[in-house]
Amino acid sequence: MAPIIIRNTYTVVPAEPTWTGRFPLAEWDQVGTITHVPTIYFYDKLLDSFQGNVVETLKNSLSRALFHFYPLAGRIRWLPHCRLELDCNAAGVTLIEAESEAELTDFNNFLGTEELGKLVPQVNYNFPIETIPLFLAQVTTFKCGRISLSVKVSHAVVDGQSALHFLSEWGRMARGEPLETVPFLDRRVLWAGEQLPPFGSSPRYEGEEFEEPPLLIGETDCVEERKKETVVAMLKLSKSQLQKLRSKVNTSEYADPARGFTRYETVTGHVWRCACKARGHSPEQPTGLVISVDARSRVQPPLPRGYFGNATLDVVAASISGELITNELGFAAGKISKAIKNVTNEYVMTGIEYLKNHEDLKEFQDIHTLGSTEGPFYGNPNLGLVSWLTLPMYGLDFGWGQEVYMGPGTNDLDGNSLLLPDKNEDGSLILATCQQVVHMEAFKKHFYEDI
Repeated sequence: MAPIIIRNTYTVVPAEPTWTGRFPLAEWDQVGTITHVPTIYFYDKLLDSFQGNVVETLKNSLSRALFHFYPLAGRIRWLPHCRLELDCNAAGVTLIEAESEAELTDFNNFLGTEELGKLVPQVNYNFPIETIPLFLAQVTTFKCGRISLSVKVSHAVVDGQSALHFLSEWGRMARGEPLETVPFLDRRVLWAGEQLPPFGSSPRYEGEEFEEPPLLIGETDCVEERKKETVVAMLKLSKSQLQKLRSKVNTSEYADPARGFTRYETVTGHVWRCACKARGHSPEQPTGLVISVDARSRVQPPLPRGYFGNATLDVVAASISGELITNELGFAAGKISKAIKNVTNEYVMTGIEYLKNHEDLKEFQDIHTLGSTEGPFYGNPNLGLVSWLTLPMYGLDFGWGQEVYMGPGTNDLDGNSLLLPDKNEDGSLILATCQQVVHMEAFKKHFYEDI
């Protein structure tokens, strides 16, 4: 693949002065993934047909957007006991201008490969954390005159819903349109402290979600599993295939006739079972499935519209491989459904209190980069499957039309999976999954043959 040539790197600051100062991040901000999460967009309109200069358009509109979303222009800093605070210092974000001799068609597979990763801004986590921008973007012009736009956003500051809110407003400003939804920036609504309502003496939350995920039987750590070569696949599930799975799961003995299993519960249960089969687990092998749940509407009162921060939390559905494989799909879907239903207002708030009272948060923080041994490992025998099914992820238009593709910039850790709607066909879904090379073909086989 042709090399990427960096032409310019810009620091973009808010267009007008903003509030400056420091405040602690909410407890949920500081656990799980606290590094940057990448996404990428490809546009097939020719550069010479754009109105105005692309880079100047992006810079100017980004500066205006940062005025409203000024926490993204700041930095995070470590506090004692591996806690974090947000320093709103208007230090700015990074915009990179790059070129490639490659053609847009060279990326037709659009997989989370090493080549695709070269189009994404690089972050060096060896630098002090207070020097690293919270938001980075890279616009790359291809030989054919078309472009990609990739972004990396700090998950310590925002979740997917908030990141897409910012990108949408950035696009609106590039098109000359006003702000649509004002971001709600006061994170005190999810701080631990006196503002939390009182709870009974027996809260449901006991911290099980933060226990170390299970290891392969006979192993004392996951060092060797982390080293194994992985590969990414984008697997399409057609509308008819999805309907077949949902029919199967909602007529099982485990179905709730009043509600039925959702798309996510159905497909995720299917993926979980297929992974256990492909990995060749022994029947008694413990396995965990990590699920990200948006708590915005689950807390009381619900979070304000436009809440800008992290309001998703990870919960774990647990089982053993033999149970998942020998029982019908409804068994796995039921495990997932129960884990999601447990995320109530009491669960969220007592979880915040649990983290507040924990002396050190390091054990809960996933600060991995590829090859690192830091943080929890959700590869074999475990999985993590994030849903983008309800996120407003498509249609990012900066004035030159919508993207032809949007997806994860990299997804190269064993067990990491995303479920997203197919942009080009209503009703079908795409599973972006990373598995070990030795397991992928078997996984694909089960994924389609077990429908």
